[in-house]
Amino acid sequence: MATISRLDLRSALRMGLIAGCLTLSVAAIGLVELFAQRALIAGVITMGQVLIFISPALMAYLTVRGLRASRPMIMLDGFIIGAVSALPSVGLIILATLFNLRQFMPGVSPTLVSILTLGQGPVVGSLALIGVMGIVGLAGAALETLAESYRRPLLAALIWTLTLGMFSEILGNRLRDFFGSGATALFFSGKALSPIFALVAFAAIAGGNRFWTVRGTGIKSRIDELPPERQRRIQFGTLGAGVLLLVFLPILLGTYLSEVVNTVGLYILAGLGLNIVVGFAGLLDLGYVAFFAIGAYSMAVLTSQGSLGLVGLNFWEALPFCVIISAAAGIVLGVPVLRMRGDYLAIVTLGFGEIIRILALSDLLKPLIGGAQGVLKIPKPPLFAGISLVQPTQFYYVVLAGCLLAAFVSYRLGESRLGRQWMAMREDEDVAEAMGIKLVSAKLLAFACGAAFSGLAGALFASKLTSIFPHSFNLIFSINVLCLIIIGGMGSLPGVVVGALILVGLPELLREFAEYRLLMYGALLVVMMLAKPEGFWPSAVRQRELQADQELLQAQRAALESGD
Repeated sequence: MATISRLDLRSALRMGLIAGCLTLSVAAIGLVELFAQRALIAGVITMGQVLIFISPALMAYLTVRGLRASRPMIMLDGFIIGAVSALPSVGLIILATLFNLRQFMPGVSPTLVSILTLGQGPVVGSLALIGVMGIVGLAGAALETLAESYRRPLLAALIWTLTLGMFSEILGNRLRDFFGSGATALFFSGKALSPIFALVAFAAIAGGNRFWTVRGTGIKSRIDELPPERQRRIQFGTLGAGVLLLVFLPILLGTYLSEVVNTVGLYILAGLGLNIVVGFAGLLDLGYVAFFAIGAYSMAVLTSQGSLGLVGLNFWEALPFCVIISAAAGIVLGVPVLRMRGDYLAIVTLGFGEIIRILALSDLLKPLIGGAQGVLKIPKPPLFAGISLVQPTQFYYVVLAGCLLAAFVSYRLGESRLGRQWMAMREDEDVAEAMGIKLVSAKLLAFACGAAFSGLAGALFASKLTSIFPHSFNLIFSINVLCLIIIGGMGSLPGVVVGALILVGLPELLREFAEYRLLMYGALLVVMMLAKPEGFWPSAVRQRELQADQELLQAQRAALESGD
């Protein structure tokens, strides 16, 4: 393939301005100043600086990707993209120096200006920003010129090192609990990574990834050539290591992180249920929170030791009833929407969710479920001899058992005849019905299974908090669960776990930035739709379908361009 020595200046300027506008927007709304409070590598870089530099680096990397040009021209393109991306921020610095912008742009503070100018003053700082952004763009373009065997290890090492720095405070606290302050000081400096440890971690991750990139295929092939008995031993050994890790995870995490894992686990449990409805059967359900609320209120009414407790069952006795009641509610919802599809189905299920929330708030059911005052004195799950699972490290095992049960049932359903019926129905209901699939029973079973898992998650939620209120069951819960399925990959069981970790776990660990949760949701969804529409960990079937659609579109586009 011939290379082009000509510089594509127009494209570089356009992409640089786009990257600059992105950086300017992030800075103007206050994200840069807020995130600058969290250092990643002590004395080297903060999260705020990462937000400044990530746009030109990514834009340069994506712009020169696949560009047929010589290496010097590619790197020059990257430098121009980076330098031009600094111009909107330089304009903001000039305006903030000449005028008081805070009266109509509160996020443009002297602290932000100091961050953008690298603490060097308006003139020198602006020139320094242009130079640094140009170097960042050049680095992003240079990365694309490397061979795949080098590019992947460097990218992995950079991402994982910054991730370690992001959670350095939590990691440092856990390390201090196990080994004391002396050992912690070797790896962390305050709430950030020490520069030496960051360099060592970067080299170790890059070296390990490089080794696997070069030797991984050979190792996999040698494992595949082993006798079946030895392969099974390796599989069982890997499974056993995973089980041991899950069993001893609360000891490693401690109380706070175990509480975060419990929250993530509840969303995984709910996500596995919605994944059946949306991912397997293709039925868009925006009222999923209704079944979560039904499961929670069922557990509350059946077990509460307060005035609203009706039966006085314990957690284990009430749990099957919560699941059955939620599944019955799923069937009740499914009956009137059997002939609805797409947007109409979404609107009806959304209305069902709002009906449940309003009923929970109403005075009509206040004598039964407490109205706005909610239900109190819900006991924790008992173990034996009057011992209750009170601590998050103890309740973790209840959540883990629920997630494993839901994952096993979901996997078996996905591989069963019913799962294939759902997938056929997702692709085309008319064709599925013509092939002999009974849409009524398939849809009702999908709603019932999804509602049962959601009710199970709601029951665990009620027991976890020991009190519930109607305001905990808003539409945002359904949106969160749907988003984690999209981010992880529709129809993918591991994707549900990945989506929950990204959309629920990260905001919980970075609680000081939780106010930007919805902004992160929107950004991730846009990135996913553009870069990986199948999700971070898609199912094999879904990935093949999307690849086939893309190949068909490319073939049609090529045919149109050729005039056939």
